[in-house]
Amino acid sequence: MSLLDPVRSVKVKLGLLVVASVVVAVVVATIGEAGGVPVWLSIPVTVALALAVTQLLAVGMTSPLREMTTAARRMASGDHAVRVTATSRDEVGELADAFNRMAEELAAVDRQRRDLVANVSHELRTPLTALNAVLENLADGVAEPDPVTLRAALDQGERMAGLVGDLLDLSRVDAGKAPLARRQVDVRRLLDAAVTQARVSGRDVTYDVRVDPPDLAVQGDPARLHQLVANLLDNASRHSPPGGVVVVSAHATADRWLLEVSDQGPGVAPGDRERAFERFGTLGEDSVHSGGGGTGLGLAIARWVTDLHGGTIRFVDPEPGASGARVRADLPASPTARPPREEVPVPQPATPPAPPPPVLPPSVPDPTAPAPLTDAIFGDFWPERSLPGNMRVLLGALGVGVLAGIVLPYRDLGLGVFVVLVAAGGVLFACSRHRRDPFTLCCAALCLALATVPVLRDAEWIAVLCLLAGGGLSAIGLVRGRTVPGFVVSVVSWPLSGLRGLPWLGRTLRVVTGLGNKAALARTAVLSAIGLAVFALLFASADALFAEWVGAVVPDIGSEDFALRSFVAFFVGGVVLAGGYLALNPPSVGGGERSPRPVAHRFEWLAPVLVVDAVFVLFLVAQAAVIFGGHDYLERTTGLTYAEYVHQGFGQLTVATALTLLVVWAASRKAPRATPADRAWIRGSLGLLCAATMVVVASALYRMSVYQDAYGFTRLRLLVDVFEGWLGLLVLATMAGGIALRATWLPRFGLVSGVVLLLGLAALNPDAWIARQNLDRYDETGDVDWTYLSGLSDDALPVLRDLPDDLEECAIDLDVRDEDDWLEWNLGRALASDFVEEHEDGWVHRTDCPGQTYE
Repeated sequence: MSLLDPVRSVKVKLGLLVVASVVVAVVVATIGEAGGVPVWLSIPVTVALALAVTQLLAVGMTSPLREMTTAARRMASGDHAVRVTATSRDEVGELADAFNRMAEELAAVDRQRRDLVANVSHELRTPLTALNAVLENLADGVAEPDPVTLRAALDQGERMAGLVGDLLDLSRVDAGKAPLARRQVDVRRLLDAAVTQARVSGRDVTYDVRVDPPDLAVQGDPARLHQLVANLLDNASRHSPPGGVVVVSAHATADRWLLEVSDQGPGVAPGDRERAFERFGTLGEDSVHSGGGGTGLGLAIARWVTDLHGGTIRFVDPEPGASGARVRADLPASPTARPPREEVPVPQPATPPAPPPPVLPPSVPDPTAPAPLTDAIFGDFWPERSLPGNMRVLLGALGVGVLAGIVLPYRDLGLGVFVVLVAAGGVLFACSRHRRDPFTLCCAALCLALATVPVLRDAEWIAVLCLLAGGGLSAIGLVRGRTVPGFVVSVVSWPLSGLRGLPWLGRTLRVVTGLGNKAALARTAVLSAIGLAVFALLFASADALFAEWVGAVVPDIGSEDFALRSFVAFFVGGVVLAGGYLALNPPSVGGGERSPRPVAHRFEWLAPVLVVDAVFVLFLVAQAAVIFGGHDYLERTTGLTYAEYVHQGFGQLTVATALTLLVVWAASRKAPRATPADRAWIRGSLGLLCAATMVVVASALYRMSVYQDAYGFTRLRLLVDVFEGWLGLLVLATMAGGIALRATWLPRFGLVSGVVLLLGLAALNPDAWIARQNLDRYDETGDVDWTYLSGLSDDALPVLRDLPDDLEECAIDLDVRDEDDWLEWNLGRALASDFVEEHEDGWVHRTDCPGQTYE
């Protein structure tokens, strides 16, 4: 039941939904702002909580509609037993009630149709069998075509004609509204006619007819009563042994008369006697009485006839000393209306209702449940795969979130970050569908290496880069992407998992409520919380020692510390939970690359590539002119010094290198390979482009080197060097893999090699390397940016401490160094700790230093 079910209007529900979401967002944002929570952390937590409230309130509004969609599909396939849950009181609830009523009416109509077909088929078979037997005897010469035989055949034909004429009446019988054509019926003649018809079937059975009094006459419908007797005789003779005797008796009792048919067959067990009268109530062999022809309709029709006459029919115990089955019909001598039955109520002849769907355990999704709304959003790209709820993932994410809330706030990057990352990675790896895949294992190992960087290096910029790379690599490893678009989709899928996994999260939460009654659990939790709060506050206000104990255990909910830790715990736990769903149910990105569609004509791809080749060749000619013409030629031609010249375009050259890879990829997909000439043009034109690109890479690296020698070394310039070198490595890999072969390993090679280069950069200790290069440049030129050096992390301190004492105060600023606890420990700060402790008293950071420049 949804919280909004009592509301009678959908529009009011939508308004309440908007109000609740806005209130939650405002309250959470206000708490975050008052607690000093950063905006980048407050916004996603606020949005997630608002979406959670919206999902909680909206699921009850949309579930009847989705149930009706599923139910309509099942009804279209013939399943009319399906119903939808209708608990709300609004327009959707009214629609659900109307849908259920419609389903019941359709089920009744379908049941009547099937009953009508089955009844008519059964009733036609008995006279048709008898007629065939008579005609076969005549055709084989066994019987002579005397008037008696022909009369019997004609009677069967007339009976079939009457049954076909009664087709509409039988449908009314199903509805209990069939009319009775009442007139005086001679019971003796009725039974003799039925026995004569039964003898025609050729069964080795003797019929004994008894009527008391012999001239017994009753009011009734002769045709219906004939149906009753014929079906009882057919049923008894079918289950009698060869040579057996079927006794048919009728006698009057006051204003009623009893019709009994008994045989010498196996009989019917007392527990099965009522079931035998149900439609298709066959009970098996040797202890069974079923309908004519074994369909289970004969006795059901007999019950219908007795019901129409206001009587009852049942199995009774055989006479003392006798065996077999004994059927008794108790009928009024003059039927008027159908009185209430005095016997045990018997269901109307209809198909037994389908059993209710099995109650599945909360951890197993119901295969007949309506598809979640997110299935319509993500489609075949991200199917649900019937993913059951998983409490281990939820508890693991909660544990990591609580750990992060305790460890991360108010601490620098260090050992605590590593512990949280390892815990989160362990949860994700444990629930990964691809944890045995070599590529996923490689990604896991690289992520572990990236997680160690905050423990080794104090430079936040390299640590943050490694953490971001580790997050992207985790997503790619969990999804097992293979192409560059697959990498992008994998990374984007992680935040989208928070939306895609909402149905799974609901099933996981139902695992908790599946341990007992949901309302009872909620009441217990609320009452326990109220009792704890009330009595803890009372005792804390009454006793100072108890108050100290409570204060030591219970956090100050109104404090900024608690707010920040709560936001961090919720954010990290939510990220891990979304990653857990991504690991359990990754989207389909592998093998999704479309096959290339080559162009029809060679010039369509070759002309653009040759134009790009010409531009690259012209650029290389310009570079050669600078080399051979010298700096004087450059300054005379462009008006720039060489340092200004090399600074002018290394960023553009880096972009050109990246675009070259895109050109090679596009051309290799569009170029046809039908003939050797086509393949030669591909290798020649694209090979020339790759070779020219390598010269551009070398030119860009050389320009950066010259610029650094002239203006100093910085973190950004070092990153540009590494990135340009990585692009050059990809160009070499493209050439080595064969341009025309489109090597499938190239995207993963680029990913792994980029991560390895980033790890190599971290292992290089970039801040220390930058400090060393700038100090070497100071020794050569006397120029250095002391302000920049003093802003480097503790990783550079082992290099800077080798300066003379007067220059140490220029390059080192101890005012920004704080003491760490053990959760902030990392190697960079540990190596600098001795120097910091030695000089923390009386240290003065100088600003009037020699050779000061600004990079």
